[in-house]
Amino acid sequence: MALHHLYLIIHLLSATIWTGGHLILAIGVLPKALKYRDFKYIYQFEKPYSAIGMPSLLFLVITGVLMAYDFGIKTGVWFSFATPMETVVSLKLICLLSTVCFAISANMRLIPKLKKGDMSKLNEMAVHIICVTLLGVIMVILGSFIRYGGFML
Repeated sequence: MALHHLYLIIHLLSATIWTGGHLILAIGVLPKALKYRDFKYIYQFEKPYSAIGMPSLLFLVITGVLMAYDFGIKTGVWFSFATPMETVVSLKLICLLSTVCFAISANMRLIPKLKKGDMSKLNEMAVHIICVTLLGVIMVILGSFIRYGGFML
């Protein structure tokens, strides 16, 4: 159980960095970028944040899977929604996969155009930022249900 507690501490610190960083981006940086119609505000935040944000996301995935296994939720029952704990894990995985889709979309379609000065994609980037931020907050909330044994839909 001591190892599980270590996973939890790493998971919580990583969630703080990941979700906190996105809250700062969405609430503090994005409004300025939209007001001045300039991607540089987002880019100036994202560039240094990525150095700690991406490793945090990786630690979240690794520790999340390890803790799920500790709770007996193996890959074979993911997305079965059969028990309250499986439901929480499955919903968090859906949020993670959605986050990955937004990241791929932003990196493949939006950021290259925005870096070239095409601000017509700025509003779409704002939607991506807000969605990823909300997904992060939802994952934090879902994680809090683990303490109560999960929940059923």
